[in-house]
Amino acid sequence: MALVTTKELLKDAYTNHYAIGAFGVHNLEIMKSIIAGAEAVGVPVILQTTSSTYNYIRLPYLMAMAEAAAKQATVPVALHLDHGESLNHVMECLRAGYTSVMIDGSTLPFEENIALVKRVVEVAKPIGVPVEAELGTIGGVEDDLVVDEQLALFTDPEMAGRFVRETGIDSFAPAFGTAHGAYRQTPKLQFELLDKIRQATDIPLVMHGASGVPDESVKRAIRLGVSKVNFSTELKDLFAEQLRSYFIEDPTENDPRKYFLPAREALTELVEKKLRVLQG
Repeated sequence: MALVTTKELLKDAYTNHYAIGAFGVHNLEIMKSIIAGAEAVGVPVILQTTSSTYNYIRLPYLMAMAEAAAKQATVPVALHLDHGESLNHVMECLRAGYTSVMIDGSTLPFEENIALVKRVVEVAKPIGVPVEAELGTIGGVEDDLVVDEQLALFTDPEMAGRFVRETGIDSFAPAFGTAHGAYRQTPKLQFELLDKIRQATDIPLVMHGASGVPDESVKRAIRLGVSKVNFSTELKDLFAEQLRSYFIEDPTENDPRKYFLPAREALTELVEKKLRVLQG
């Protein structure tokens, strides 16, 4: 089937208290692993990239890969822009064929963030593409995005309610204790805050920085309105670990059809495990 949007996927997940997995795609091998894991569980999946990733792959190649994957997959597949840096980045992805976008104005003053997000919604809504946005700042490192965890700001529920109402976004990424990249210690998620945000916004919520968050914490967040959960760091770590292990055992191997295979299989198992957790 063709690539689908995330709008109905997240709406159903929000209503029925489960979540859709969104996995960072960095090459064809990782994309194939994500699709295989989703097919093993029999659930929809979101492929997502940051702008630095699609600049690395190049948009024409990325779109061809994603469209081919969706066409052959036995489950619905969406393609999402994660942390769109500007209206221009979003427009580039919309023109290319992305079926979901995030505009990240979280570092801007509140009113400027609203204005930027409203502009993206005005562009995306007429063509049926849902928009995700963020309020508060989620710490850590993701590609070119770097936020000092000590400076990360939790989302204010009252401001979140106004933000959602005025922008008309389809999903909302709050800051409630998660962080991008690897955790130095077990994250302390603010579940009471998350519940207040859910009540104030009443739209699907998105958990960024889920790599390394304990399964029970993820499940609890889902019960409080999280309908999309993002994973990236764990996939990259495992992929690199598998490649290193392969070359330690066989340092002279030069056939990528051989040394990529164990990494793909390990990633498929990881994706399948994560998706089963997200079923609530």
